Amino acid sequence: MSPREPESAVPGRPALGPLPDAEAAAEWLATMMLVRRFEERAGESYTRAKVGGFLHLAIGEEAVVVGAARALKPTDWLISTYRSHGHALARGTKPEAVMAELYGKATGSSGGRGGSMHIFDLEKRFMGGWGIVGGNVPIGAGFALQSSYRGNDEVTLCVLGDGATNQGTFAETLNIAALWGLPIVFLVVNNRFGMGTSIERHSAVTDLVRKGAGLGVDGLRCDGMDIAATQAAICEAVEIARSEQRPMLVEAMTYRFRGHSMADPEKYRSKEQVDEWKLRDPIPAFGKRLIEEGVLDTAAIEAMDTAALAAVDAAVKFADESPVPGPETLQEGIYELGGQVHGWLSATPPPKDSP
Repeated sequence: MSPREPESAVPGRPALGPLPDAEAAAEWLATMMLVRRFEERAGESYTRAKVGGFLHLAIGEEAVVVGAARALKPTDWLISTYRSHGHALARGTKPEAVMAELYGKATGSSGGRGGSMHIFDLEKRFMGGWGIVGGNVPIGAGFALQSSYRGNDEVTLCVLGDGATNQGTFAETLNIAALWGLPIVFLVVNNRFGMGTSIERHSAVTDLVRKGAGLGVDGLRCDGMDIAATQAAICEAVEIARSEQRPMLVEAMTYRFRGHSMADPEKYRSKEQVDEWKLRDPIPAFGKRLIEEGVLDTAAIEAMDTAALAAVDAAVKFADESPVPGPETLQEGIYELGGQVHGWLSATPPPKDSP
């Protein structure tokens, strides 16, 4: 299967994806707004030293984030990269829990243990952000394997960046997923840069759908700046994976407006290039389309943005007021192999005659 892209009725302009019903369309826009406002505030909190460690923002990529989540059933699995705040929010994790996790608080989605790169919500089947480039890919295949083994109709959506397609885990996992017929969709978020290296410099094959096809995984390409086009492409891939029990790949062509992380000086791209891409910002573009098609009016969209800001304000207040994990919880969640491992989990060594 060659990568198929919808034809546009307007020459030189990407084709727009199909709109859902009015209620769903409004919810998509509201969720993109929430993700954007949340990440803007997370960036501000980082500069105020409220957030420790690293912080990777997906500002500009909201159409891919929300479009992907809206292509899944509640029983499907989603696993992401370290750029995962939006996936958790789109999957239904409360903003308070995500912000508190960024703040390292006990009320966070991972109890304050994971921070920005390790948001997690088992109840929503969001299996977390992963800090190693490409490290989540074989783990995602593991979720798909258990679904196949149990014979249910669950599908796993595994998110990765363009840079991860050069990792050995990508080739190894796609090969075995195709060999075993696993119900998984690999969503490659192609934002043109692997950290600070353009795709033309880090990949001999820049057609990432072709990369997947070479490993036995068919694929689709979509305009990742259009939430409707993204959701439609991922829906199609998910349906194939579910009904035919085989892997698929979707390459979403998008762009991040901020650096790789908050520590990125962004010397590898020009301000003019970023400004050009901002003209295709997925949030105002989708809002304008909904106005033009009579789904919403300007007042309704402004009210959505006000609600998003209020939700983020509440999340920041909650995170600020939440307690840090107590020292008595230091040993919680640690994997220990009984007597098979000679060691201890306290400041006091065990007796010398202990096993």
